[in-house]
Amino acid sequence: MKDLFSVDGKTVLVTGGSRGIGLMIARGFVAAGAHVIISSRKADVCEAVAKELAAHGRCEAIPADLGRDEGAQHLAAAVQDRVDKLDVLVNNAGATWGAPLESYPESAFDKLWAVNVKAVFRLTTALLPALRAAADSDDPARVINIGSIDGIRVPMMEVYAYSATKAAVHMLTRSLAHQLAGEQITVNAIAPGPFESKMMAFALDDPGSRSAIEAQIPLGRIGRPEDMAGTAIYLASRAGAYLTGAVIPVDGGLTTHG
Repeated sequence: MKDLFSVDGKTVLVTGGSRGIGLMIARGFVAAGAHVIISSRKADVCEAVAKELAAHGRCEAIPADLGRDEGAQHLAAAVQDRVDKLDVLVNNAGATWGAPLESYPESAFDKLWAVNVKAVFRLTTALLPALRAAADSDDPARVINIGSIDGIRVPMMEVYAYSATKAAVHMLTRSLAHQLAGEQITVNAIAPGPFESKMMAFALDDPGSRSAIEAQIPLGRIGRPEDMAGTAIYLASRAGAYLTGAVIPVDGGLTTHG
């Protein structure tokens, strides 16, 4: 049983891995013995975080702007230059945008579609050779997409493009899972609820707002780094080898409200 959840020695790419949920996942994989590559748009931050994580295991940085078409291609090429195979791809990089309904800009939909949806598709397809090289019937290659509970239920905030794109990530996950199952590549999504991140800082840094959010969560608390890292490690380990096409809410029960 001790090997059932092992990811020791696996090569993992985490996009948006320099902060927030991506950093929680990257840190967890490093601590669990994986060789982790993190990517984010700001090169100096990406390199600094990779250096910090490398003090606890194996971690390196490949900066890339996934909001541009060439960014995904650059990242995929750089990864495949460094490693022979990729065991796990975590598509975490994303953006949000909040504004009142009648002033919500069309540019928000353009930006978020590019980062939250197109980049997931572009990077996954560009990295298929490396994922295929890692794929095995007993231990498939894994793609883990980070969606959101805002793509499952109507969000409390006015984030129209964000919730629409995260719902698209969930459906893209199912479509890719169906297409790639025969190649022994699983594709699943994690749909986080409230976690400490830059996206949630405006709400969680205010004690009153934080308390109101916690009161709505059946388990009564904000998500912790180990909650997110544990779910990703499960999906990447032998324990999660028979799961594909799933969208897993990691939200303390928040989506049980409907």
